[in-house]
Amino acid sequence: MNDLENLKKPESIDEILDDTKKINFKMSSEPLVGSLLRTLAASKNNARFLELGTGTGLSTAWILDGMSENSTLLTMDNDQNLLDVAAKYLGDDSRLSIVCDDGDNFVKSLSEKNAKFDFIFSDTWAGKYQCLEEVLDMLNPHGIYVIDDMNRQPNWPDDHPPKVAKLLEYLDLREDFHVTKMSWSCGIVICTKI
Repeated sequence: MNDLENLKKPESIDEILDDTKKINFKMSSEPLVGSLLRTLAASKNNARFLELGTGTGLSTAWILDGMSENSTLLTMDNDQNLLDVAAKYLGDDSRLSIVCDDGDNFVKSLSEKNAKFDFIFSDTWAGKYQCLEEVLDMLNPHGIYVIDDMNRQPNWPDDHPPKVAKLLEYLDLREDFHVTKMSWSCGIVICTKI
């Protein structure tokens, strides 16, 4: 079975993909990850969503496609050129707020404000390998934390696999989360706060 064969995509995905290729950005989320994010997002009503690592907005589009009308999504990246693509196609969605900032600074600022979210997707170093404690503390009870790229990727530097192993081991030791690791797509981890 080809998982992508009958996949219903959000309206703007093809245009975002075209612009992503034009600017030669090669670190976008995979469509299967997007589909999973949409499915998980649909489980949360009147919820606050956070995405760390917007890129050009591919995963953002999937999350928005699953969100209820009364939910909000705050997404950030440190590259304005990438965010310009996301804003071009998704910026009219009133549920969405797009921020350009350094990931660590952004997370620390949210943490200082005691910001809380029901769903966090971290697709960058901040909230995955850096500032992890702050991000996990921002989750409300029953909140969902999702990370991807846990399977070995061609662009990983030699020193990256031990960081992934350490992160996975740490998540397994947390007693306040149920953790599911999936060797599917690029490697997904889903954690739900107990």
